[in-house]
Order: sequence, then C-alpha cells, then structure tokens
Amino acid sequence: MRIDKDNIKIILILLVVCLSLGYAYINSDLNINGTAQVKNANWDIHWANIQVTNGSVSASTPTISNQTTVNYSVVLNLPGDYYEFTVDAVNGGNIDAMIDTIDSKLNGATITALPDYLNYTVSYYDGMPLQTNQLLAANTTEKYKVRIEYRTDIELNQIPATNQDLTLQFTVTYRQATDDAVSVPHPVSFADDSWSTIIAAVQSGNTSNYNVGDTKTVDMGTLGTHTIRIANKSTPTECSTTGFSQTACGFVLEFADIITTHRMNSANNTNAGGWPASEMRTYVNSDIYNALPSELKNGIMNTTVVSGHGDNYSNNFTSTDKLYLLSTHEIWKDSDGNIESGIDHVDTAYNNTRQLDYYSAQDITTSNCSGAIKQYNSSSINWWLRSAHSGSYASFLNVVSNGIWSSDSANGIDGVSPAFRIG
Repeated sequence: MRIDKDNIKIILILLVVCLSLGYAYINSDLNINGTAQVKNANWDIHWANIQVTNGSVSASTPTISNQTTVNYSVVLNLPGDYYEFTVDAVNGGNIDAMIDTIDSKLNGATITALPDYLNYTVSYYDGMPLQTNQLLAANTTEKYKVRIEYRTDIELNQIPATNQDLTLQFTVTYRQATDDAVSVPHPVSFADDSWSTIIAAVQSGNTSNYNVGDTKTVDMGTLGTHTIRIANKSTPTECSTTGFSQTACGFVLEFADIITTHRMNSANNTNAGGWPASEMRTYVNSDIYNALPSELKNGIMNTTVVSGHGDNYSNNFTSTDKLYLLSTHEIWKDSDGNIESGIDHVDTAYNNTRQLDYYSAQDITTSNCSGAIKQYNSSSINWWLRSAHSGSYASFLNVVSNGIWSSDSANGIDGVSPAFRIG
C-alpha cells in the first residue's frame, strides 16, 4: 500500500504530541541557589624600611617619596669606597603580585656596560638576582639590596681623571600575579634546596648556606639514587695559573658514593691517550651525565681538565668535560717527601691541580687516607681516577677499598665516582 507524504507528517505530529503529554505527568525540578559577595581589591606595592649597611661611606640617609621612589646621593672618593643599603618591597594589599619588567639606566640610557671603575648592583638581600615573574605575594615583603662601589681591581689608566657625576636609575614594575609566577629562590640548605635554587645561588656567589661536606641525594633512574656532596668552594690564585686544571677550583660537587662499576678501556688494555682517549670518559659524559636530572644538568659547567700521561707519552693531556674523574692530588697530599716515588711521581699532572677543600679539611694524605674510602652497594670497593700511571703502558691509578692509592689495568673493573662544577 502506498503512503503519501501528508500521512507521514500527521503520524509524526501525533507521536510528538503523545510524548509531550506523557512527560507532562512526571516533573523534576533541579535548582541551584547561592549568594556571592565580591570583596574590595586592594593593590598596594611600596618601598619601606631603608637600612644603610655598616662600612658604607658617609652620606645623607636615603629617602622614600610617594612610597614608590627611593632617592639617595653619595660621593665615592677612593677605590674601595662603597655605599650599600637595603629596602623592603612590600605587598600590603590582598592581591598577589609578580615582577613584570626590570630596567636599569645610567645617565638616562639603559645600561649595557658600566664604566671600568664602577660596580653597581641591585639584587635581593642575599645576592639572589631579580628576575621577571618572581612572586611578591599578598601581605609579604622581599628585601632588596643596592650597592654602588668604586672598584679596586682596576689599572691606573682606568681611574677617571675628572669627577664623574652619575645618575643611576633602577625601575622594577610589578603586576598582578598569574600562573607564571615563581617564588624567589632564596637559599636555605644544600640538602633541601632545589637544583635550580642551588645553581642560581652559586652563579650569584651566594653560597654562605652551603658548606663543604654538605650532601644531597639525586635520583638517577636505572642507576639508582646516589649522594652528591660539596667537595670545594674556594678558588685560590693558583687556579689562574696557565695550564692549571680547573677541576678543583670553584664550586665542585662530587659523588660521595660509587655509582656503578666499569672498565677504563674494555676494547684495548692501554692507557694510550690517557683520560681524553678513554672509554670511561665517553661513558661518564654520556650515560652518567644523561642520567642526571635536567634541572641539574642545566647548571653544570664545561671544565678544563688536565690529566697525567702513561709511559707511552711525554706530555699531559687537556680536555673539556662536563663530568670528570678525580686525580691523585685532588684527594691526597703526597707524604713521602720524595719526588722519585709516590703519587707525585706516578701522576705526571700532580702539580697541575690542587687538593679539594673536602679532603684538605680532613688532612687526607697518602699516609692518612681513610677519608678517601667510598662505597658501592654498602661495600667499600676500588674506584677509578683519571690519572694514567706514568710508568705503565696499560694502567690507570685508583683508590683502593681502604683509601690508599694504587693502580689497575685499563680493562679492570673498578668503581665510577665522578665530579663536576656549577658556576
């Protein structure tokens, strides 16, 4: 039977009517009721509490105008004179703020370089640098430090021949905080601070809360969790000597334990080419380096590494590494008093580096060496040094499980415990 289109339309209309009548007998009301109050917003960012640092040259006390501008005037007469003060950036309102822009001007122009005779810095009180997006939360304070100094590390021809009138202007602009806001990384302790905070502290020279010997654990994935310690903080003048290894200069971190075991050279039992040519160097700067957290790797420096040679070479080796093994002198002071024997004889680069602060503080020598012991899986084992044995074609020096020095064939299996620098 043929059904025309008009009949189809009628049927559909009837069905809809029936459905609507049926639902009319069952009703459910869903209600959401509430009240809201919009509080007043209070934006209040201002300066307060100026304190001049002891030792600053005499000057009129800085003043604050309109709570937003600090004014000071100072005369620096001689190299070494400085003027320093702190001032609080206060968020007295109920809206979180963050740094939007930072601008420093000298005589009206953005500073690209300071005169040779001048140091000028604006930072947080502990030396940490000011950066955009740093948080100034509601009802909190951050202390700034301003320092202007007549430099002493200049030549006579860098001292100005006439009086120099300088206008220094520093402007920091705060805006309402967003999800991009970050806390200011003030250093507290090596064990608890994030790697980014530690790196920022080292780069700004603010390491007073970090002490030689302090330790921190690091998760290295399949290589396990290990302990890193501060091995060095000092940079004596010898570090500036031509040909001097930088491996024990500045802020040096070393593993306090042994990460794994490995051969110095597995393919060839040789010390030819020393540390730079070794399979160990490649392994340390690839597998081990890549196992470190990205946050830490961001702060690891390239380091000039000087290492001793074996019997088949006459000159020491120089390489540039992120990670490196230690050398003899960086651990022990030679105590035999004879340059024809001992570690200053078998390590040809002994005098091209220095003892790390950590081992120096314990007076570690070749006759007092228990402080050189390291453990792997809770057991003391031998661990490699980067120094080739000067009297051998095949051996590298190592630390024995009781802390004394010795050597092992390049294809031997010893512990791996590298060091690196942040700066």
